[in-house]
Amino acid sequence: MAFQQMQQEAPVLKYPEDFGLHPNVSLENAANMLFRAIQTSQNQAYTWTFIDKPQEGQIYLLFMPNPSQPLNDGIRWQDQESRYTIPVQRGTRELEVAEVKFGFIPNSQDTAAWRMRRRYRLHKGGHPQLVLIHYSRVPPIQIVPSLLNNPVRHYPLRQITDPPIYVIGERAGQKAFPHPAGPHQGGIPQVGMNPQAMIAQQNSNMEALERRRERERARDASGGVGQRPGPPRIDDDESADESELLSTRTLAITRYRRNHELMEEVFRHATFGGKKPSSSKRIYEGFDKAELEAKIAKLQDNVGALQAKAAERKAQKVAADDVIVTASGHTPMELTT
Repeated sequence: MAFQQMQQEAPVLKYPEDFGLHPNVSLENAANMLFRAIQTSQNQAYTWTFIDKPQEGQIYLLFMPNPSQPLNDGIRWQDQESRYTIPVQRGTRELEVAEVKFGFIPNSQDTAAWRMRRRYRLHKGGHPQLVLIHYSRVPPIQIVPSLLNNPVRHYPLRQITDPPIYVIGERAGQKAFPHPAGPHQGGIPQVGMNPQAMIAQQNSNMEALERRRERERARDASGGVGQRPGPPRIDDDESADESELLSTRTLAITRYRRNHELMEEVFRHATFGGKKPSSSKRIYEGFDKAELEAKIAKLQDNVGALQAKAAERKAQKVAADDVIVTASGHTPMELTT
């Protein structure tokens, strides 16, 4: 069995948002997150950091120039990392999964090796250097006694002062120097959030932004009546940048939904707006009673004629049978034997 050795320290580039804790991540969810990350990462700088002693269910999105390089995360693994490729999304993309099991944190409360790490990346149909990492649990095994208190990295970790950097898009390679923290920016939806909940959350953010702008316009209009206009506002840039707080996907979905609601109202009025509801009629009011009675009488005559013809044919048949019996002295049944 090969064991992980002490590795040289090197920080990694991590997507700055926190995805929360998720016990499980399906292959489809991993592929969807990696595909959406291509668009989101073009306008979001990645930060330099160390991944150290992650919790169960933790998710990280990394940019790794060499995805096959070892990743030191403060966990000692008692197994080798295995890699395999799986087609996802009806074969349009290939997802590479690198899996390692039976890990534990040295000098901690871990009494068994129960940790598992999976690294996902779109080998085909995506950006191969974006890597999604998820930590979960497997049935535990015993820790090798000689490794129980043997750490995999030197502590304390060095402090990182390098600024964030853009990794994808036109600004790839450019540094993003720190700026005052603002509201939470829209990014990749969390794992497990269904499309309906995601759209509802995005629509709520959009409506809140529109309400704020309406209040500002009303305040400006009421303040300009009978008063001298004041000096230009210095914080105009702040309101102009509010559109950046929402992702392109948020704006597109919201506009698509509202445009279709407006079109539905217009066409509904054009189709049904000028029509008056028809007065309710009984189902038999459209028929003529005299005409129906004439048709009934005619049908009854036809039925009577058919019945007469049938009776005549029956009488002829009986008469023919009597002639046969009289001539032969046997019944019809006896003739057939």
